Amino acid sequence: MSTTDTVGRPLRDLRISVTDRCNFRCTYCMPKEIFNREYEFLQRDLLLSFEEITRVTSLFAGLGVEKVRITGGEPLLRRNIEDLLGMLNDVEGIADVTLTTNGSLLERKAEGLAKAGVQRVTVSLDSIDDEVFMAMNDVGFPASQVLDGIAAASAAGMSVKVNMVVKRGFNDHTVTEMAEYFRGTGHIVRFIEYMDVGTTNGWRLDDVVSGAEIVNLIGKKFPLKASDPNYQGEVARRWEYLDGEGEIGVITSVTQPFCSTCTRARISAEGVLYTCLFASFGQDLRGPIREGATDPELSKLIGSTWSNRSDRYSENRSTQTVPFPKVEMSYIGG
Repeated sequence: MSTTDTVGRPLRDLRISVTDRCNFRCTYCMPKEIFNREYEFLQRDLLLSFEEITRVTSLFAGLGVEKVRITGGEPLLRRNIEDLLGMLNDVEGIADVTLTTNGSLLERKAEGLAKAGVQRVTVSLDSIDDEVFMAMNDVGFPASQVLDGIAAASAAGMSVKVNMVVKRGFNDHTVTEMAEYFRGTGHIVRFIEYMDVGTTNGWRLDDVVSGAEIVNLIGKKFPLKASDPNYQGEVARRWEYLDGEGEIGVITSVTQPFCSTCTRARISAEGVLYTCLFASFGQDLRGPIREGATDPELSKLIGSTWSNRSDRYSENRSTQTVPFPKVEMSYIGG
């Protein structure tokens, strides 16, 4: 069954945050001055259980979802997360279950994730320069330990993508170094324009390094050519090295929005369904689930939420829209 929204975008991908907690305090996501002082994290009973997540995923599969990505916060902080991943891999209709992580726990968790059926992981790494990376994560965690996690994931048989959020004046001078490190390894680095997700990170347009700038920086040392997308709705624009040493991706939500092909729904850590990464409001699922809603009732609720979707935030972004309250990244994942 295919479910489409008001402009014909199908529901294909589901991203599920399993916790709002993280052991990093990245300045663009969970700035320490706010999250260490003013923020109240969710109690465990407010999170969807693994059984509830699996049930909801099955209903989404019935509406056309084929891919599921587990996010956070930092999802590897959720106890026994491998059990959930194994459960999701057994859901009929779901062809791909992946996970996004900051990599801090990946070295010790990699084998268990692979045994749970995870074939791909995405690791957030904003620089391979220890000093720069520690300043970005703001807890003094070295890039070298994330690289150890990437190596462990690869050794366990999982493919790895690396995400680097590029913020002007913070880590943009290490873009080429990042590209060079992963050239020829088979790991694709995706460079992400700094986005105005949530309202706590003090986002400014001046802090954005455009995708075009990023490609130009890397291309000066390692010539690139544009490549076709692997599938319709692929988020990253692909660029291949002319010498055949792999490729990079560039995610340009700010300068070249891709709202028209977005197929992603998101469930936040407390069980709210959002139809856009930049949404202000969502549809509560936890309440109906715990109040005894039947599968057909829940499926109808999910389907109608998507069918009524008209989100195009990145295409409509302006000085007027930026200050709107938006769900925080720590609740909804990337």
